[in-house]
Amino acid sequence: MRQVVLDTETTGLEPNDGHRVIEIGCVEMENRRLTGNSLHLYLNPEREIDAGALAVHGISSEFLADKPTFDKVVDEFLAFVDGAELVIHNAPFDVGFLNHELRRLGTRYGTIEQRCGVLDTLVMARQKHPGQKNSLDALCRRYFVENGHRELHGALLDAEILADVYLAMTGGQTRLFSGGNDSSERGGGAAAETIRRLSADRVPLCVVRASENEQQRHRNKLAAIAKKNGAPTVWQSLGQNSDTPLQ
Repeated sequence: MRQVVLDTETTGLEPNDGHRVIEIGCVEMENRRLTGNSLHLYLNPEREIDAGALAVHGISSEFLADKPTFDKVVDEFLAFVDGAELVIHNAPFDVGFLNHELRRLGTRYGTIEQRCGVLDTLVMARQKHPGQKNSLDALCRRYFVENGHRELHGALLDAEILADVYLAMTGGQTRLFSGGNDSSERGGGAAAETIRRLSADRVPLCVVRASENEQQRHRNKLAAIAKKNGAPTVWQSLGQNSDTPLQ
């Protein structure tokens, strides 16, 4: 079964007030295994971002100024999600915004529900944990999913975290590479069986830093990509210039 864990960031809370999608993050799973395939898009909303939304995700209008509009990436996005079951936390919000974007382009694209199944992990969490907090942060704490690196919301990061939460919440995954046996096939299992955390006082890993030659190759590659696309790479747009050392 193909599933796509999806999250979006937006300019505000209500598409009917003219708010738009500014970031889409997707992570692919096949038969409860992360495939390594993902899709990450930043979008120019052609409008200002509400202060409240900016405080949540930190994505500014200046950063999005040179990004494509939704109509330029809609085919790429739909090709990635078509036919999959979308796993979304608070699905009506994200699906509502995506359908709003599709409607702006006419009727030829239909709706998300016509193209994909939709599984709402917030509904699932409320059924499993009635009367408790079921935000993504709360579920991370409940299922021991690491999210300490999440200072601001980001669509791809949140999709990756939600994938871990979803696997833990639905029985986990105890073996990544052998025989397809997960805890659900053995009659269930605790999240502690599936997510093993390293000790905080473990011996630090050796950091292998890039050589000057490797850094120059990296700079050359960025320049070639930027030249081909006619626009700076994401790395360059984020202010990581050619003098930034690689680690």
